[in-house]
Amino acid sequence: MNEGRPTKAKWWSRPRPGAVGADSAPAHLTEPDPAHPVAPSRGTGGGAEPDTPEAQAHPGDAHGPERPMGVPGLVPGPADAEPAPGAGGGAAPAAGVHADAEAVPPPGIPAQGGAPFGAPPAGAESAGPAESAPLDPWRNYDPWAAPGSPQRYGHLQQNGPFQQNGPFQQNGVAVPTAAERRRRARKALVLGAVALALVSGGVGGAVGAYLERNGGLTDIELPQAAKEAPGRAPDSVAGIAAHALPSVVTLHVHGSEEDGTGTGFVLDGAGHILTNNHVIEPAGGSGTITVTFSGGQSAKARVVGHDSGYDLAVVKVSGVHGLAPMPLGNSDSVQVGDPVVAIGAPFDLANTVTSGIISAKERPITAGGEKGDGTDVSYVDALQTDAPINPGNSGGPLLDSRARVIGINSAIRSADSGSDLGTGQAGSIGLGFAIPVNQAKRVAEELINTGRATHPVIGVTLDMNYAGDGARVAAKATGGGAPVTADGPGARAGIRAGDVITEVDGTRVHSGEELIVKTRAHRPGDRLRLTVRRGGTDRTVTLVLGSADGD
Repeated sequence: MNEGRPTKAKWWSRPRPGAVGADSAPAHLTEPDPAHPVAPSRGTGGGAEPDTPEAQAHPGDAHGPERPMGVPGLVPGPADAEPAPGAGGGAAPAAGVHADAEAVPPPGIPAQGGAPFGAPPAGAESAGPAESAPLDPWRNYDPWAAPGSPQRYGHLQQNGPFQQNGPFQQNGVAVPTAAERRRRARKALVLGAVALALVSGGVGGAVGAYLERNGGLTDIELPQAAKEAPGRAPDSVAGIAAHALPSVVTLHVHGSEEDGTGTGFVLDGAGHILTNNHVIEPAGGSGTITVTFSGGQSAKARVVGHDSGYDLAVVKVSGVHGLAPMPLGNSDSVQVGDPVVAIGAPFDLANTVTSGIISAKERPITAGGEKGDGTDVSYVDALQTDAPINPGNSGGPLLDSRARVIGINSAIRSADSGSDLGTGQAGSIGLGFAIPVNQAKRVAEELINTGRATHPVIGVTLDMNYAGDGARVAAKATGGGAPVTADGPGARAGIRAGDVITEVDGTRVHSGEELIVKTRAHRPGDRLRLTVRRGGTDRTVTLVLGSADGD
């Protein structure tokens, strides 16, 4: 016997194979037979072991059905019983229980054989009254009892027959079946996947927000379109520029008094280049002219011929090979609204390309006149364009949609200086003027062939101070001579001093400048039809234009 604290004895058992009753029905609870009371075993508070041969050989048969010890709701077993002599030195078995029976699983675990421990065997008869047994003070508290029961809280009572209401309650953890384990595994996988998705989404969102705010973890690389083929449609601005640029040149003029910059374009393979007269004028007779091609090559140039009345000049380079002449169009075919491209070197910015349309035709433009004697005044029946033209564009080509020259850029209308031939520094306001290529072609050919250009003339002197509508023939010429040249085109047509010319070929003219412009737009030998007003009466005359040398 242990001192101070009792030891708990086993309170359940079951027969093992080979023991008495092992081959019969499994161990189960039965009620005591009143005719065969059970003798208490050793250590149960009195009573001796059975000493009869029948009882020793068949203890269960000698004393009736066996009675478990210490089972909740039944008579408790001894708490501090001395170990009974027997196999293993353990406590002596209770009556009706085999001495070397193995331990039965605790409550809540099914016994071997398939029936829950404590369940009555199949076919068992109704239980009769049970003997009351004295309460064991050491077993008043039974941890295996259900919560709230007397055995759990030390109120073990056995006041009547033993009641068997069903199998023991399973209060422990049940052993899961294979199907339950699979369901639990699938549930765990689903929950894990959901949790992983939530965590990944949160982390991804946080990382995305960080990258958006901070521009990523590496250097920023912006999206960009793939490289495209360099070719463009021939009639596009890019296509026109690509075709024309090899023929365009920039001129740098150095004179004794001033320098200038302008533009020109190649006329032929011999090296002739057309430009404006006011571009090369600063060179005078002792200056130098340097021509720079679009590819960057440079060459010295000399003046072949120039004409201030048309504001055109031709220079020539020598020793340059592979020149690309610019094709010439027809300015008479141009219509208002046609697209155009201008190329030049505004403010010495070479190979500058601008685009626009033809804004008007036959604009009578007079430019120059800085000398004061009228010898440097240019009269141009110009093409008007809104393609931006600035100082430095003078002499450059105005191209049509087929990259053909239809005009030579010569003048701009500035907001503060009127018509300007590029000598001023005012910028473009969308009013540019170009010499029609048909006129420029004739003058260029004369300058190349003879060094001089001829002007078509009527053979009269005009009163440039007349403020009325139309061009009036002066009363006398400069120096006191006759206002109508004897035997000239006007004299043969019957024009007299004081007559007012109001139309040329059916087009109204409002001043002497406009009459000159309209006349210069023709070649010598062309026939003109004029409307002349004399004494309030209009009449029509026809004449053939004469020729005069230009300067």
